[in-house]
Amino acid sequence: MFDSAAFRDVWAPRLLSVVRIFLGLLYLQHGLSKHFGWPAASPPNFQAWSMLGLAGGIEIIGGILLAAGFYTRWVALILSGEMAVAFFIYANRMARGFFPLANGGQTEAIYSFFFFMFVLVGGGAWSVDRLMKRS
Repeated sequence: MFDSAAFRDVWAPRLLSVVRIFLGLLYLQHGLSKHFGWPAASPPNFQAWSMLGLAGGIEIIGGILLAAGFYTRWVALILSGEMAVAFFIYANRMARGFFPLANGGQTEAIYSFFFFMFVLVGGGAWSVDRLMKRS
């Protein structure tokens, strides 16, 4: 059943959409916690007009757009870049070691690569992009 090409052709784009929606909603939480203190507390001394505040805004807008599948490839490119900046520049993970497990950068690395995957493959079957393409 799972090795049937017909099965994969139908369900792979749907699973891609489920992963995109889940990832977008997870990412949205980071921005919401920074700006609104929900579902987790805001970082100490958070200021909306700072690099962290800008990142939170990108996370809110990008998380919503990614979850909806609206301009998926462009949004994913921006989010992937944001995570690369967070890894290499903001948190300076490489100064603490090469491997993400050792330097604490697993979250940034995973997000960055998953977002970059969506740049290449698009939003999947259940996305606003797909609806706009049909019109």
